[in-house]
Amino acid sequence: MTILVTGATGTVGQHVTELLVKRGSPVRALSRKPEQARTKLPEGVPISAGNLMKPETLRDALQGVEAMFLIISSDEPGADLNTDPQVVELAEAAGVKRVVVLVGYEEGPVEEALRASGMQWTLVKPVEFMANALSDWRDAIRTEGVVQEFYGGAISAKVHEGDIAAVAVKALLEDGHHGQSYLLTGPEAITRKEAVRAIAAAIGKNIPFIELTEEEARRQWRDQGYDEESIEFFVQMATQTPEAGYTVLPTVEQVLGRPARTFTEWAAEHKRDFL
Repeated sequence: MTILVTGATGTVGQHVTELLVKRGSPVRALSRKPEQARTKLPEGVPISAGNLMKPETLRDALQGVEAMFLIISSDEPGADLNTDPQVVELAEAAGVKRVVVLVGYEEGPVEEALRASGMQWTLVKPVEFMANALSDWRDAIRTEGVVQEFYGGAISAKVHEGDIAAVAVKALLEDGHHGQSYLLTGPEAITRKEAVRAIAAAIGKNIPFIELTEEEARRQWRDQGYDEESIEFFVQMATQTPEAGYTVLPTVEQVLGRPARTFTEWAAEHKRDFL
């Protein structure tokens, strides 16, 4: 069964691809830039060119595919991606039987099209990625040895990107997951300050946490190129985190038969990134 992995070079997609290769499943990666993608993927994985915002470019990539890991938007910083729901129609017409979707903040037209299709589908809905610590704090920790962040008490049941991928692979390869909407969390809810302390313990260095005021944070986000709508979202998510964002659920353990990995484990795995 050939499986098409979209977003194969992304935070979760790379893990999905690697897990499928380890399981011996035929994998095909989809990328807008195949040559760049080749350096990030396991050796021997074929790469097809295609753009999820231009469904007609996927026709060749979908040939012979029976299952697909589908992303809705990119987790790459500054990336422009909003998957066209017509991708679902093309996939079904090409003979795809099973689709696992990595859902963003909320469901949209792609998920609606999938529910209306005749394919088997599973929605994977993670809360905050543990890997966000890399894009948020890695450079500051490496160059300055400190973290300057807004509202250190913001709490999140962060989930390991490898656990997200493992759930997705389970749904791609095994029966019994059709129609499921899996909300995924880590095994604990921790604050931003606690997350930084875990990274400090992993690398064996003190990392001071300097708390920014809201105005300082807004100015920093503007300097980074974010629009006002995004900035309002960041502030709201920190100060008024939705209950779903910090409520620990047993979903990962129920699906995988093992506990979800902690942020302390994640930090130990990634300590070289912060040194």
